[in-house]
Amino acid sequence: MFVHRRDVQIQWGDCDPANIVYYPRYFSMFDDSTSVLFEKAGFSKQDLVHKYGLVGIPMVDTRAKFYIPSTHGDWITIETRIESIKRSSFEVKHDVYKGEALAIEAFETRVLVRRDPANPDKLKSAPFPSEMVAKFTGS
Repeated sequence: MFVHRRDVQIQWGDCDPANIVYYPRYFSMFDDSTSVLFEKAGFSKQDLVHKYGLVGIPMVDTRAKFYIPSTHGDWITIETRIESIKRSSFEVKHDVYKGEALAIEAFETRVLVRRDPANPDKLKSAPFPSEMVAKFTGS
């Protein structure tokens, strides 16, 4: 299973007046982490567009469980992996650590999409390329 870890320092603008991270800011961090996961696996945004004909990997569902808050100046580690892959959809999991402690578990469902050849104004799901499946699942 391909896993990417990145360290993030909590910035002033991430926090609410109580000096804890305002929860939507985490979802922005998770979105960045998913993009970085694809890049580090060898599939840049340009590859997705030019090589595979995709226009994106939109999120169709997301949720998170928050265990430990973070504040301005804290360092967190976001560990991101694809948990499962279906025909065109896939499940992403982000485990956020504050030191050694699990602070957040977050989950995304995303879909590979491309322009519909029959109607380029519409989007349609696209099958997951086999080389991507192999890289992310290790099979």
